[in-house]
Amino acid sequence: MPPEAAGAAPKILLFTVNNPAFFLSHRLPIALGAARSGYEVHVATMDGAAVRTIQQHGFVHHVIPMSRSGKNPLRELLSIYALWRLYRRLRPDIVHAVTIKPVLYGGIAARLAGVPAYVAAISGLGFIFTRQQSRFDFLLWATMTLYRFALGHSNSRVIFQNENDRDLLARAGALKSGQAVMIRGSGVDLERFNVQAEPDGAPVAVMAARLLKDKGVREFVAAARISVGHSSGLRWMLAGSPDPGNPASVSQEDVEIWKREGFVECLGEQADIAALYQRSHIVVLPSYREGLPKSLVEAAACGRAVVTTDVPGCRDAIEPGVTGLLVPVHDAAALAAAVQRLADDAVLRRAMGSAGRNLAEREFDIRLIVGRHLEIYRALSGGGKPR
Repeated sequence: MPPEAAGAAPKILLFTVNNPAFFLSHRLPIALGAARSGYEVHVATMDGAAVRTIQQHGFVHHVIPMSRSGKNPLRELLSIYALWRLYRRLRPDIVHAVTIKPVLYGGIAARLAGVPAYVAAISGLGFIFTRQQSRFDFLLWATMTLYRFALGHSNSRVIFQNENDRDLLARAGALKSGQAVMIRGSGVDLERFNVQAEPDGAPVAVMAARLLKDKGVREFVAAARISVGHSSGLRWMLAGSPDPGNPASVSQEDVEIWKREGFVECLGEQADIAALYQRSHIVVLPSYREGLPKSLVEAAACGRAVVTTDVPGCRDAIEPGVTGLLVPVHDAAALAAAVQRLADDAVLRRAMGSAGRNLAEREFDIRLIVGRHLEIYRALSGGGKPR
């Protein structure tokens, strides 16, 4: 049944996301699909240059104050209050929160404001779950307490990208029966990210990500250093830039050192990731933990073999031994060896790339992902009031 009945006002779907650029890169097709289905789409994010693009797509944008660090309790409370006030004023039929703070703060505000339906997208559980933990970790305890309250909406779904994150929150008592939904990633446009023949010349291994320590960028550079002089002429390329607002970011000085050393070709930000992958032979992501990394989904769509770490999210984005190779986390030597193996074996590399494309067509097609989200919205639209 369409969300807009004859003569009735369209249902309001409000996306709550911290970063407007992230909304465009990870949720825009879903929002466009919802708009085509008759929803009135609103987007609440921090301010930023990407807001104008959101508005150009015909969506109503709302600026929400939301800090990156979370170190000031008063500012965090103000973020929850701002969301509560927006929900009370706008009266959305469905709130779809994406990324950690919007999920936690948006869930609390949705329950307090009486929002009829709530969708939480867990696209990774963040640095709290990758760092060394003490016997009693107060920050972890506090976060789990927030999750239990934020996800306690009586008419809600929680979308997970990997089973590890789902099981962790279930063991913590943050999920109700039937609340969790598995959707593998945010999808990929299979027409834009298409398969091109491998380029001639020495094999190229590329990593495209924000330059964060927990993305494994230091291990990538170390593996490149280990691989100097490899018989294949293997080249290592790093696409991305530091993120000064993130405590896990490497510094610009680190990048300048890597440029001078010459083991890695530092490309900076790349607007066309599809073209970057099509110019490469191997895609690498040595991350410490992910939801389900978009870079690996896009690599599969481009028919490129993958080397990634055996951690939640990364291992869920590939078929180990079929579409790519898994290596231990924090292990630059193993990473170098796996990349060198694919550099030396073009037959294996291309077979894995072909299998990756098949995986993308089965699991990651953006049309399938959009359809799954619309099903969730429809299922919640007839639900009752939150507790």
